[in-house]
Amino acid sequence: MADYKTIRGTAIFEYEEKRSRFIATASFADTEEKALAVLNAVRTANRTARHNVYAYVLQNGRTRYSDDGEPAKTAGTPVLETIGHAGVADVIVVVTRYFGGILLGTGGLVRAYTAAASGALQSAELVSMRLVVDCKVRVSYAQFEQAQRIIAAAETRLDEPIFDDAVTLCWRMPAGREETLRTALNELTRGGAEVEISAPQYAAF
Repeated sequence: MADYKTIRGTAIFEYEEKRSRFIATASFADTEEKALAVLNAVRTANRTARHNVYAYVLQNGRTRYSDDGEPAKTAGTPVLETIGHAGVADVIVVVTRYFGGILLGTGGLVRAYTAAASGALQSAELVSMRLVVDCKVRVSYAQFEQAQRIIAAAETRLDEPIFDDAVTLCWRMPAGREETLRTALNELTRGGAEVEISAPQYAAF
């Protein structure tokens, strides 16, 4: 499965147009349940707002949006398109509008919701997500330095070693490349060290 980009945590951006306030909240959400939890939290925090428009895009292809009472295609659709243009997934953007008493018209609404959503996404920290595995192996002190070099030479993120009666090495690496490393470590230890490999998962890498 392909790598993808998402955001870390939550970013908030505020935009004003003809006295209407648009407060955009962009958050990481890798399931519909998490996306809806973000939406509900924003709604709860903004009970007096006229609208809480939202859109989300999940890495699995699921998308959803709502104009929340604004004219059709003036709010939820621009927010959804802004997420698409940013090239991110597992993201929800909620744009809260406090009405300022002046009608913006359809073009003004599209511009305002686009500007607010874009501002929040530009404020967010981008993260690359890859399909990875977490690995662990225990080796003797005599084999430790060479095992560490073999692991470090591969595309891995190696944790600090754990020293007790032997040495435990833990690392994360892109899925699909672990078997080559397992073979090299088996050769080093002459089959004496068993490499534990987790199920593949998406994570920042």
